[in-house]
Amino acid sequence: MTAIEIDRLDHLVLTVRDVETTLRFYESVLGMRRESFGAGRTALHFGRQKINVHPYPSDVEIVAKDPRPGTADLCFIARTPIEAVIAHLKACGVEIEMGPVERTGAQGSMRSLYLRDPDGNLIEVSNYLNR
Repeated sequence: MTAIEIDRLDHLVLTVRDVETTLRFYESVLGMRRESFGAGRTALHFGRQKINVHPYPSDVEIVAKDPRPGTADLCFIARTPIEAVIAHLKACGVEIEMGPVERTGAQGSMRSLYLRDPDGNLIEVSNYLNR
């Protein structure tokens, strides 16, 4: 039997209290771009991935078993040096909860900082070390 080989994550879903507030945050703070698709659905694009944004409660046909705002813990790898990320977050009035600290990611050591989005999801922004 051949094992399945997964290549990458294509998209994930955030369930949020206020779609517009979430879109503005991710656009202005994290530089993602908004896209509307389907029947009134919205996503945030970055790199080769996207985040589909679902309102809570959602009328989307199939969703996680118990989707709720504020239950995600996401790590984003930034091309921007972490010091510049810190300056940008401060300029946006976004509180840094922790960092920078050293962590281990999928491809090795990285410097990370932590913040929260409008629903309280934990957002980690990182740079890989020695790259």
